[in-house]
Amino acid sequence: MSPGPFVDPIEPRVTDDRSDAEELQRRVDSANRGGARAAVLGVNDGLVTNVCLILAVAGADSSASAVRIAGFASLVAGAFSMAAGEWVSVRSQVEIYEGLLAELRRMVRRNPKLVLDRITDKLVDSGLATDTAQRAATELPLDEHKFLDFSARLVFGLNPDELGSPTTAAVSSLGLFGVGAAIPLLPWFFVDGTTAVAVSVAATAAASVAVGAWVSRSAERPVVRGALRQLVIVVAASAVTYGIGSLFGTAIA
Repeated sequence: MSPGPFVDPIEPRVTDDRSDAEELQRRVDSANRGGARAAVLGVNDGLVTNVCLILAVAGADSSASAVRIAGFASLVAGAFSMAAGEWVSVRSQVEIYEGLLAELRRMVRRNPKLVLDRITDKLVDSGLATDTAQRAATELPLDEHKFLDFSARLVFGLNPDELGSPTTAAVSSLGLFGVGAAIPLLPWFFVDGTTAVAVSVAATAAASVAVGAWVSRSAERPVVRGALRQLVIVVAASAVTYGIGSLFGTAIA
């Protein structure tokens, strides 16, 4: 039998559907908990914020010790600010979702037929025939927890088990902002002047390229495009802040 049109006759692709499905579910769960978003925002903000601050201070002809103090203060303040902001943001989101689920629970108890009708409509919208959708809705388990869980997922797109984790978001932001902010700062503990500026920018650029490439790869998008986009953002921000620092330093000299 000749291979089908989607099979490579030279080097067939070996797949493990169960493993692929588990990996996809793991990525979805991580995104729902807020960890992936907080991680990307944390390291990226750390890189951009601190390299901009460092270059602005360096551009004003400040000493290496002044750059180190300013960079370290920015690292600590930014990390805790990011952590607090993410915790409040995700906690508020969770509370809103919990309120919606409580309202849905009351609706299920008060008017289950209305919820069943909404489920039927959703199934029809998904492509099922009306009679098939009606049979499927009436065959749902009568257990309130299971019924509520299914209704929340299908009708409102809420997963009661994955409303988000404020702690995960806060800890991820705290740690990864610190990691990102440390990259442009570390060279100033070993060299100074123009060399430190060049090494700081180069290290930040390399880290930004890695972050952009990882995000694009995770999103199944072109890696080179994501890496270059991130690089352009960092280079542009660095140039602007260094220029502002130079002008400011000259003005007050």
